[in-house]
Amino acid sequence: MTRRLTSGCIALLGLLLATPALAVYNPLNLLQNYQPEVVVSDPYVEMHTGPGRGYPIFYVAGQGDAITLLKQRTDWFKIRLARGAHRTKEGWVHIDQMRHTLDLDGNPIEFVDYGIDSFSGRRWEMGITGGDFEGAAAITTYVGYAVNPYITLQIEASQILGDFSDGSMFGANILMYPFPNWRVSPYFTIGTGIVEIEPQTTIVQAEDRRDEIAHAGVGANIYLSDRFILRFEYKRHTVLTSRDDNEEIDQWKTGFSIFF
Repeated sequence: MTRRLTSGCIALLGLLLATPALAVYNPLNLLQNYQPEVVVSDPYVEMHTGPGRGYPIFYVAGQGDAITLLKQRTDWFKIRLARGAHRTKEGWVHIDQMRHTLDLDGNPIEFVDYGIDSFSGRRWEMGITGGDFEGAAAITTYVGYAVNPYITLQIEASQILGDFSDGSMFGANILMYPFPNWRVSPYFTIGTGIVEIEPQTTIVQAEDRRDEIAHAGVGANIYLSDRFILRFEYKRHTVLTSRDDNEEIDQWKTGFSIFF
């Protein structure tokens, strides 16, 4: 179980690291190393020397010109404009002007514009966190679906690495966002799940434990840029043991996620 969970954590981390290379524009979902061509439909688009309005405009592409998309940096696209067989111009165009282009078949293109408005209206979120589980290290992967801006349903899986025992935990949570439009968006969470403890001792044979848990907590999602979120969270777990007394466990964690 622990090995499978570790593999899942590594796979999700790899996906997070690979994500920035995806989707030059939507809905074609092209890779950045593929260089699509679009046609200018406005009278002109302004080409800047760098990816920002502070960079000067040095050239314009006219209506009907075909331009090649080279790469994207936040809200700016680097483009290439061919002027004859041996003359080209390369510059940066803002996404607002790129929306006034067409594909080679004459169809409008919907360019992705991830920002703070997209953050508050996100539907899917997935990420990985690390932290402390009552003195043990814990790594958690999670996937969440926003029913509406205020309510998100989430499932998560954790690997717990302690000095004397390892374990895994699986849970389902409800996250409630009172202020979903804030860049630092606090939330409350409640949920339930299962925790499995595997003792490492070889001196005395100890039984593996599998108990139900219930938890409540608070946290915050902090919008960084593009599709990236920084998350902080605290949970208070109640382990419903088969003995007469239950256990209370504190968990602190932080990590990163992406949203769609």
